[in-house]
Amino acid sequence: MSEISVTVDGVAVNVAADQKPTQIFADRKDVVVCKINGELKDLWSDLVSGDSIESVTISSPEGLAVLRHSTAHVMAQAVQSIFSGTRLGIGPPITDGFYYDFDPERPFNPDDFEKIESAMRKIIKDGQRFKRRITSESGALKELAHEPYKCELIGLKSGAGEEASVEVGGAELTIYDNLGRDGQPVWSDLCRGPHLPSTKHIPAFKLMRSAAAYWRGSEKNPMLQRIYGTAWPTQEELTAHLELLAEAEKRDHRRLGNELDLFSFPEEIGSGLAVFHPKGGIIRRAMEDYSRIRHEEEGYEFVYSPHLTKAALFETSGHLDWYSEGMYPPMILDEEHHPDGTIKKAGQQYYMKPMNCPFHNLIFRARGRSYRELPLRLFEFGTVYRYEKSGVMHGLTRARGFTQDDAHIYCTKEQMPTELDSLLTFVLNLLRDYGLNDFYLELSTRNPEKSVGDDKDWTEATEALRKAAEAQKLELVLDEGGAAFYGPKISVQAKDAIGRTWQMSTIQVDFQLPQRFELEYSAADGTRQRPVMIHRALFGSIERFFGVLTEHYSGAFPPWLAPLQAVGIPVADAFADYLADVISQMKKAGIRAELDASDDRMQKKVRNAQMQKVPFMVIAGEEDQKAGAVSFRYRNGEQKNGIPIAQAIAEIKESVNKRIQV
Repeated sequence: MSEISVTVDGVAVNVAADQKPTQIFADRKDVVVCKINGELKDLWSDLVSGDSIESVTISSPEGLAVLRHSTAHVMAQAVQSIFSGTRLGIGPPITDGFYYDFDPERPFNPDDFEKIESAMRKIIKDGQRFKRRITSESGALKELAHEPYKCELIGLKSGAGEEASVEVGGAELTIYDNLGRDGQPVWSDLCRGPHLPSTKHIPAFKLMRSAAAYWRGSEKNPMLQRIYGTAWPTQEELTAHLELLAEAEKRDHRRLGNELDLFSFPEEIGSGLAVFHPKGGIIRRAMEDYSRIRHEEEGYEFVYSPHLTKAALFETSGHLDWYSEGMYPPMILDEEHHPDGTIKKAGQQYYMKPMNCPFHNLIFRARGRSYRELPLRLFEFGTVYRYEKSGVMHGLTRARGFTQDDAHIYCTKEQMPTELDSLLTFVLNLLRDYGLNDFYLELSTRNPEKSVGDDKDWTEATEALRKAAEAQKLELVLDEGGAAFYGPKISVQAKDAIGRTWQMSTIQVDFQLPQRFELEYSAADGTRQRPVMIHRALFGSIERFFGVLTEHYSGAFPPWLAPLQAVGIPVADAFADYLADVISQMKKAGIRAELDASDDRMQKKVRNAQMQKVPFMVIAGEEDQKAGAVSFRYRNGEQKNGIPIAQAIAEIKESVNKRIQV
């Protein structure tokens, strides 16, 4: 048998000419796919002399995606084996799992999940091989004539969209056959691949839920039924994931928002638009007030801008070119008519703003600027509106109307490195003040094909961001090509109490808007220069940050944020007047406190306070009254007795002032 020379994980080796990567990695059960000359391929792929082969393990990001996509195909096979008239949509991998869209003859119900999972386990046990087959467009259309959605994708090809790219895309059309033990196809699906070597390489999976989904995400298309699932390299990892989901469900800010009377989404207003109730309003105001104080200390100036503007502003900024799909449709205003109804004066298009930055540029441009004013730091709690599709909205964390804690810094190129360094320090310290402490940073760099501007400017800005990030001594992850078209970006990724990662602050260097708005300042040498513009959203939005903090604290906010910081609970009615006076003293000291004067028994009052997650339960009985003291019961069940009133007030005040969690 002739041999060929290849490189395997950086080592040159000779292998048989007909050898496959499955044989090369036969002793490594964790390798489920590979890269051949940098391209992700099945382990059944043919090799030629000179190929460079890299192993990809099931636990790696690429390996997990292949595992989950392969599991989606097994689910589709199982569905069609049970419900033969079901037509197939697409089945891409997603974060922590996968989904597949179906057009069934009758809707699936929860009882069907058990049947589908059982059929999937049988397919996995059979160890069916995934075999790739190249086909022509005409051949695929003929073979899949009974699958109208697949045929539509074939016609679209590269224009099918990102999620559909798992089915079609690239230079050729391929179909994957699932081969039974006799080597004959038992099921086939249009797919770009790659896949696992066989179904037996799926260690652990679970179907999660179903939902309605428009075909290809358009409301103009048919409504399909989407089944979500998850798949993991081990049963232990699946169990841990399911436990995390259970804990996340307990912490869901939408549920807690309702239970704690914080906010709601009235149907009368519309999807993705929240109202904050009085208790939620207290939390939000505390968040905003502290942020304002810290911004003032850092030299920011507060500005305000309207919620809508003429279209021309967003034409200048480029939003109508780059972001129009995410904007609400325009309103036609200022139209004038003749008595007969004909148009006397054409109206103008007004848009609700999706961003605050164009308005801040107008403020900068309103008068001449000198280098002595720079850096100029403008800050606004600016409410913006984005027309998010219904399928992606998620309570406060993905809404259509939200308030950005938005800042734009205008500085010279020489000031940029120092400004980025101090800005990132400020951002991280402020997030820590709200109780988030576990971070890593992500640096998004230029995509040459989707960006504009001078290479020198990009390099200078990217290096300044990199140095600012490295100075924080945090993990720095490179997001190659992930920058927006106008400049590089640093994203702060924060982990919450249960280990989930949330993107928080973003810091972006912008080369385009200063040019588009012709922003200038008078330099020391008398010349007119363009400022560097830095975009910064610290929380992302107040609403989203509110949702994240609600889940991080599981609704048990630290005293400085809690709507009610202390509740007075008398042991008996005889001590209510005494405790009412204590509560009055606390209120005068600036503590948000109330007396529970209801007719409920003491234990019921304690349970109510626990349900409302009040930080301090202030209890008073006979001994407390005689001693001029109170007792504290904390949220964790601990109790401290005989605290003098002045000391009790001081303890609550200290927890508020120092932002201590209790």
